[in-house]
Amino acid sequence: MAAMETYDVVVVGGGPSGATAAADLASAGRKVLLLDRAGRIKPCGGAIPPRLIKDFDIPDHLLVARINSARMFSPTSRIVDMPIDGGFVGMVDRDVFDEWLRERARSQGAERRAGTFETITRDSDGTAIVTFSCKEDGTARRQSDSVSVRARSVIGADGALSQVARQTIRGGDRMPYVFAYHEIIMSPKNIEAEFDAKRCDIYYQGGLSPDFYAWVFPHGDTTSVGVGSANKGFSLKAAVSTLRQSSGLEGSTTVRREGAPIPLKPLKKWDNGRDIVLAGDAAGVVAPASGEGLYYAMYGGRLAADAIEGYLATGNARSLATARKRFMKAHGKVFLVLGVMQKFWYSSDKRRERFVSMCADKDVQRLTWQSYMNKELVRADPLAHIKIFFKDLAHLLGLVAPKQDSR
Repeated sequence: MAAMETYDVVVVGGGPSGATAAADLASAGRKVLLLDRAGRIKPCGGAIPPRLIKDFDIPDHLLVARINSARMFSPTSRIVDMPIDGGFVGMVDRDVFDEWLRERARSQGAERRAGTFETITRDSDGTAIVTFSCKEDGTARRQSDSVSVRARSVIGADGALSQVARQTIRGGDRMPYVFAYHEIIMSPKNIEAEFDAKRCDIYYQGGLSPDFYAWVFPHGDTTSVGVGSANKGFSLKAAVSTLRQSSGLEGSTTVRREGAPIPLKPLKKWDNGRDIVLAGDAAGVVAPASGEGLYYAMYGGRLAADAIEGYLATGNARSLATARKRFMKAHGKVFLVLGVMQKFWYSSDKRRERFVSMCADKDVQRLTWQSYMNKELVRADPLAHIKIFFKDLAHLLGLVAPKQDSR
């Protein structure tokens, strides 16, 4: 029997997180296998902030749209416009964006393989053995359909229902999540549709989502129309159909339909204390309330790569825990604030109405966009934060009536 090939790192999952980790480790001279399921496109609004574009050297040609405002709809259909002063949010198509990232990893020296992860077992010397189906449709059942390789280390970047996490990380089988569903449609040309190619529309309405929100995100020639919810009895497809009808998008050609779980908060543990670390959705790094995950996925992938590099260089498995420690130090407060906000403001239409009204405030808008664009809490304007605190308290106590339609 031929000896199994040995890699320094096997990265399971070729989304933005896994592809970023693979590129970083390959560029550092490590022997990397990037394993990804062929043909998989994750449902995603596709928004990327300037911080991501800068930190990860994203070329302009991948941006299919530049968004300069957001429009928020309350349960009573009051509308609040939130313009972005002096900036923009980039939009990408995930099929093109993810493939470009995988190809960048390959160009740095990573080996790409199409396949579906099956198991991690151990060789006689304790080295991890990663087994995966080599059939593109992932239907392998016979032993001859599977391939096994040895791995000095493994990065699990295989999504919110990560099999790597479930098999190897304590608590990895208890990921809370919402389920997202969207339909990619051809961007409308008809004037009946209330559509702006440079604006994102966000709906905080219980009829469209009882615990999250719905959206219309332009992508140049196409548009993502979607909704998320953790309520298993709620029909996401029916909600999207309702949204398309009410927003004048019912007649637009549907390109494809996609659904996937979106994690609600980071797992408490990202590594096995031995040779495996998680990244991206597998680690739970999607921002609560907003559902934003691309920047956090890629940043988490980079931290996972740094942690693995430290482990490979020193043999000290404690290096693996630095991925989560560094992430939570940088973004833990943001996730905490957004988590509290989602639980409170999204819990009823009455509170959603007040939340949208609160977002009409110019201080709230300015600090929200600054935090989003730069991926950190804004501390440079303490007076604005104090003003927002008291305004927020007034809305919370019902001392402020919801503002009228801002159009």
